[in-house]
Amino acid sequence: MACLLEAPMRMSVLSEVTASSRHYVDRLFDPDPQKVLQGVIDMKNAVIGNNKQKANLIVLGAVPRLLYLLQQETSTVELKTECAVVLGSLAMGTENNVKSLLDCHIIPALLQGLLLPDLKFIEACLRCLRTILTSPVTPVEVLYTDVTVVPHLMSLLSRSRYTQEYICQIFSHCCKTPEHQAVLFTHGAVQNIAHLLTSSSYKVQMQALKCFSVLAYENPQVSLTLVNVLVDGELLPQVFVKMMQRDKPIEMQLTSAKCLTYMCRAGAIRTDDNSIVLKTLPCLVRMCSKERLLEERVEGAETLAYLIEPDVELQRIASITDHLIAMLADYFKYPSSVSAITDIKRLDHDLKHAHELRQAAFKLYASLGANDEDIRKKIIETENMMDRIVTGLAESSIKVRLAAVRCLHSLSRSVQQLRTSFQDHTVWKPLMKLLQNAPDEVLVVASSTLCNLLLEFSPSKEPILESGAVELLCNLTQSENPALRVNGIWALMNMAFQADQKIKTDILRGLSTEQLFRLLSDSDVNVLMKTLGLLRNLLSTRPHIDQIMSTHGKQIMQAVTLILEGEHNIEVKEQTLCILANIADGTTAKDLIMTNDDILQKIKYYMGHSNVKLQLAATFCISNLIWSEEEGTLSDSPDHSPGLSSEWLSIQTRKVPGLNTGSHERQDKLRELGIVDILHKLVQSTDPNLCEKAKTALQQFLS
Repeated sequence: MACLLEAPMRMSVLSEVTASSRHYVDRLFDPDPQKVLQGVIDMKNAVIGNNKQKANLIVLGAVPRLLYLLQQETSTVELKTECAVVLGSLAMGTENNVKSLLDCHIIPALLQGLLLPDLKFIEACLRCLRTILTSPVTPVEVLYTDVTVVPHLMSLLSRSRYTQEYICQIFSHCCKTPEHQAVLFTHGAVQNIAHLLTSSSYKVQMQALKCFSVLAYENPQVSLTLVNVLVDGELLPQVFVKMMQRDKPIEMQLTSAKCLTYMCRAGAIRTDDNSIVLKTLPCLVRMCSKERLLEERVEGAETLAYLIEPDVELQRIASITDHLIAMLADYFKYPSSVSAITDIKRLDHDLKHAHELRQAAFKLYASLGANDEDIRKKIIETENMMDRIVTGLAESSIKVRLAAVRCLHSLSRSVQQLRTSFQDHTVWKPLMKLLQNAPDEVLVVASSTLCNLLLEFSPSKEPILESGAVELLCNLTQSENPALRVNGIWALMNMAFQADQKIKTDILRGLSTEQLFRLLSDSDVNVLMKTLGLLRNLLSTRPHIDQIMSTHGKQIMQAVTLILEGEHNIEVKEQTLCILANIADGTTAKDLIMTNDDILQKIKYYMGHSNVKLQLAATFCISNLIWSEEEGTLSDSPDHSPGLSSEWLSIQTRKVPGLNTGSHERQDKLRELGIVDILHKLVQSTDPNLCEKAKTALQQFLS
C-alpha cells in the first residue's frame, strides 16, 4: 500500500518540476512566427547557467522542435540563429545533454547550417558544433565521415575571429590519429592557420597554437613543413620562441614549447639547436616549479619528459637546470593532508591532481635517468625515492602504476643500483605482483624491467627464480603482443645466462619444445633474435650442450638449417652460426654436425661469404670441430648476454691441439670438403680477427 500511495506523490513532484518548463516548449509551436522567436529568446535566457532547466527542456522534447525550426526554409535567419544559440547552451550542460542532442542528429543539421551565407548564423552553428565536438561523449570521427566538411571549414576560417577560434578549436580537439593529421594537412591546415598566430585575438592565437601542436605530434611530414613556414617574414620556429618569452601568458609559453618539442622529436629540429637547448628546455623546467598551477606543472613535466627521452645530452642539461631533480620531489607532497579534507568533491579533485602529479614526476624521472649513471644516482638519492616507486607500483591509478614502472625500468639499467638500492627495497616483489593480470601496456614495461633484474650480476635474480618467474615468462612468450613475446624470451635468455643445469631444464620444460620452435619461426625478427640468444645460452657448458642435444638435437638442427636457408638478416644468421659453434663445442654433440653434410656445406658456404661477421662465426664453428674433445682441453663457448656481441669471437681462450682419433677423423673429413683451402684464403683477410682465427685453425690442421 505504501508504494501505491507514494507513486502519485512522486508524479506530482515531477509535474511541478516540468510544468514550469513546459510553457517554453509550447511556445515553440505557436502559429505566430514572432511569438516563436520571442519564445526561443526567452528559452535562451532561462537555460543560461541552469542545468536543471536544460535537462527539463530536453526531456520535454525541445531539441527536435529547435532543430526543425533551424532547418526550416521559412524560418528567418534571426530565428535560426537563436535556435542555434539555445542548442549550444543545452550542449554546455551535462554529458547526457550532449548524448541527447547527438541522438537527435544535431551535427548534420549544424553542418548544413554552415552552408548559409549569414555570418551570425554561421558563428552560432560553429559555437554549438565546437561545444558538441569537444565533448568526451562525441566520437571525433564524425568530422571526417563526410569528405566535404574539413575543406568547407577551412574556407570559413577567414570569415571572422570567431570562426577562426571555433574552427581551430574543433580541429585541435578532433585531430587524434595520423590519418586525421593527413586530412587536415592535405586540405591546407598549415597555410590557413599560420597567419592566425599574429591575430589580435588571444583566443585565436591560442587555438592556432594548439592546432600546430597536434598536427606536429609524431609527424615528420608536418614538422618538416612547419620549419620552413614564414609568418610575417619570420620562420615559424622563431615565432614559437617569441611566444615562449616570460612576459607571455603561461598557457601560450607552454603550448609553444610543446610545438617545438614535437617538431624536435619528429626530427625537424636538431636536439642541439638553440631553440631547444636555450629556450624550450628551460621554459619547460620553469613550468615544473612550485609557483605554477598544478595543471601547468603536470603538462610541463610530461612535455619535458617527452623532449629529453631519446637524447642523453638534453637529459644532462635538464638534470642540472634549476635543481629539477629536487624540484620534482615536491610533486609527491600533494595534497599535504588528505585526512583534513572533509568535502568529498574537494577530496576527489585533490586525489586526481595527486595522481596526475605523481604520474608526471615518474615519467620525467624515467626520461632523466634513461642513459646517465650519475643522474640515476641523484634520482635514487632523492628523499624516499625508492619507497615512492614501490608505493607507485601499487597505486589505484593504472596511469601512475605505468609511470612508476617506467621509472623503475629506467633506473634498473644501472648495475650499481641493481646491486644496492633495488636489493635493499626488494623491488622485485611488487614488480612480480604487478605482472599478475596487468594490462598489456603495463606488462610490456614491467617485463622489460624484469629482464634487467634477471641479469647475472643482479642479487634479485635468485629470489625471482624461486617465486615462479619461469612459468610467468613462458606464458608471456605465447602472447599475441610481439613486445611481450620479446620480453618473455629476453628475460628467459638472461635467466639462462651462466645458469646451472636445473634452471635450464626448468626453462625447457616450461617453454616446451613446440613453443621454442614456434618462436624460432616467429615473423617478428626481435622475437627470433632473442629466441636464438636463449638457445645459445642454453647450449653452453659442455655437459649441458651434450645433454640438451641428446634430447632435442634433431629439432635444433632442423631449426638451424631452416634459418640458414631462409631470407634472414645478417644478425640472425650470425647468431645461428654462433649456436652451431656452441654445439660444436660439445663432446658428443659435435657428431650431429659432422654427420650432417647439409650443415657442413652451409658452414663452408658462410666461410666464403662476403660478410666478415658470418665468415668469423663459420670459422669459429670449424675451430671447435677440429679440436680434441678430451677432458680439459677445450674452453667452453660463451653464453650470449644482452651486452655481449659477436666481438667475443676474437677473444676466445686458445685451445690445446687434440691428438685423439676422433679429432683426426673430423679433420680428414673437413679437409676433403675443402675447408683448408678456404682457411688459406681467409688468412689473407684484411680483417685482423678473421685472419687470426683462420691462422689458428690452419695450425691445428697442419699439426
